[in-house]
Amino acid sequence: MATLYLLGTGSSLSDPERTATMLAVRNTNSLIIIDSGGDTMQRLQMSGLTYADLSILEAFIITHEHADHVSGFPMFLQKLWLTGRTKPLPIYGIRPAIEQLRALVDAMASFKTEAFSTMFELEWHEVAYEENAEFINNENWHITGSPGIHGVAVMGLKIMDKENGGTLGYSCDTEKSDVIRKLVQDVDLLVHEATGDFATHCSAEQAAEVARDANIKGELILVHLPPKEIINEAEMHKAIAVFPKTSKGKECGSYTF
Repeated sequence: MATLYLLGTGSSLSDPERTATMLAVRNTNSLIIIDSGGDTMQRLQMSGLTYADLSILEAFIITHEHADHVSGFPMFLQKLWLTGRTKPLPIYGIRPAIEQLRALVDAMASFKTEAFSTMFELEWHEVAYEENAEFINNENWHITGSPGIHGVAVMGLKIMDKENGGTLGYSCDTEKSDVIRKLVQDVDLLVHEATGDFATHCSAEQAAEVARDANIKGELILVHLPPKEIINEAEMHKAIAVFPKTSKGKECGSYTF
């Protein structure tokens, strides 16, 4: 089975035990990181991964351009360089997200650290901003994405582990979306944002409705979580009433699919 690692589960403003939402997925031969809004390297280690696991880091995916999803990327690159990586790092995302990462890398280079003068190559792969767009399709994974509804262009993801056939859906930041529901239909595990019931985001109950309507086979894991007083016990009860296998994502927790 493949493993999902929740490197962070918070929204831009969250509780003290949570950092910005970012994910990693791993199977026997490959590791992929999705977004970097905090100290990604530290969170990888807190989640049980080691520097040795980075030897199979195959790709980095960026879902959109917002600071809580991109701002940790230059520091992650520097730390990855310090581990001794020399092979290129493929990076996948839609154009605005790629442009934001490029700008951050350029800004970090102005510090004139050795890392950014001797950095391994970054391979930029622009993904189409359309339904069922292809991110990665190789011997390890088939990863596609579709647009969500957010303040900027954003892509939700569907990840299939080719080793064992398990599937994972990730809404990323979005209002309740039928496009995202179609993308994640029938997946084994769904990671869905639950920032709150307001424009550009979803409530826990709305996320549960997506899981129910998409016929999710396993759990619904809520991420991009705001402070506890917003998603309180009553809000969780509403979500669980709609989709019983609903829980808040555990910071640095892992789940199989």
